[in-house]
Amino acid sequence: MDDTATEILEATYRALSRHGYADLTIEDIAAEADRSTASIHYYFDDKETLFIEFLEYLSDRYTDRLASIDDDDTDGARQRLLALLAVVLDDDAEATGREFRTAMLEVIAQAPYNEAIRDRMVTFDEVLFERVHAIVSTGVETGEFDDAVDPDLAAEFLVSATTGAFTRQVTIDEPPQQSMETVTGYVDARLLPDESENL
Repeated sequence: MDDTATEILEATYRALSRHGYADLTIEDIAAEADRSTASIHYYFDDKETLFIEFLEYLSDRYTDRLASIDDDDTDGARQRLLALLAVVLDDDAEATGREFRTAMLEVIAQAPYNEAIRDRMVTFDEVLFERVHAIVSTGVETGEFDDAVDPDLAAEFLVSATTGAFTRQVTIDEPPQQSMETVTGYVDARLLPDESENL
């Protein structure tokens, strides 16, 4: 992808935050990018094509961010797990802004009706599940997490809870800190070994 296409995708991010998905037009994105609509159409046929590429762009950034946390072996499993989930729940919440998160929920709502968008959402979900599963498995193997923990079930619960909390943040204005406290409570209560058994 060349620099101009990247600039258009970055302008899409800003325009989406400003206008929301339903009301967003190619003209809005062109204005945000300070380019003509013809230049937008040179790279993307229509709004749907642009958004599929935009989701791919976000997916690459998201995957890189998750990988940077997961690959940091200097932290324990608990700390890496919580840092990973914070990418979805709390990381840069102020920077992304409520407007963008609301607009993204609008995009997600198109998934049942749009196969291309649904495929990207499946990819987001799979990447998060795989990363959470890997950290939980490592925690069990090293003894930081209880050996009775099932990584499949724990990862499924944490991913479901995290994506559900993202929706609650947008729809009922649940503070990101509250979402993180809930997830942290689960990790500490369900994944860490019961110290009383060693007394």
